[in-house]
Amino acid sequence: MLSEDIGSGDITVAATIPGNACASAQYRTKQSLVVAGIPVLQEIVKLLDAQIEFKAHCADGASISSGTAIAEIRGSARSILTVERTSLNILQHLCGIATLTRQYVERVAGTHARIIDTRKTVPGLRVLEKYAVTCGGGTNHRMGLFDGVLIKNNHLVFHSSIAVAMREARRHVGHLVKIEVEVRSLDELRVALESGADVVLLDNFNPEQTGKAVEMTRGRIPLESSGGITLETVRDFAETGVDYISVGALTHSARAADIHLRVTSE
Repeated sequence: MLSEDIGSGDITVAATIPGNACASAQYRTKQSLVVAGIPVLQEIVKLLDAQIEFKAHCADGASISSGTAIAEIRGSARSILTVERTSLNILQHLCGIATLTRQYVERVAGTHARIIDTRKTVPGLRVLEKYAVTCGGGTNHRMGLFDGVLIKNNHLVFHSSIAVAMREARRHVGHLVKIEVEVRSLDELRVALESGADVVLLDNFNPEQTGKAVEMTRGRIPLESSGGITLETVRDFAETGVDYISVGALTHSARAADIHLRVTSE
């Protein structure tokens, strides 16, 4: 992150800031948000200049109001100005994810449902983005293709039925690995249940269909709702009794939090 921004050097600070100049700066929010990424912020600052003093004023997961100082740094003015944009970019991004996640979590409060993320992440940032989801109170789905079987529509194209796909998957991964199957109808759900699926993903079911799926399953296995679920509709899905609600927007559409770095010469 630092390398792509700085390249061979920050020519602006080299041309305008004395080498011995010192400064302090505060990362301050201009909106209410959920904090995420304090350890990442500190690591970025320290990687650029290990001599910069870093002090956090908030903990990850905390809800703070507009005007609150999130963290403070002190040291070389050149270093602080050079690290400004990279550090702000990642802090704004992670706080945005945590804040949006918290909104979803609060919408389903009091129900059985848990809000989970997806693999719809920025390449290279998945670990950080999924961490931000947990700061907002959400739960992580699988981290990647390596830690769980999820048979989706494009996989089923190569099999005559869900039952056949399930049988092949189970033969390859053994009994210790869970298999989740995506279904598009109640009939497909019935086949998935009969085939021994460990989890079923209800793809683009509406709340009424989801309620029927919950009744059909009777708690035998977890059900996950997915597909176009928004802040306006998430409560309707949660009240059906579904176990998980996956929301790709948590990571692919979260708006960056409004945070700025206020620098003071010392």
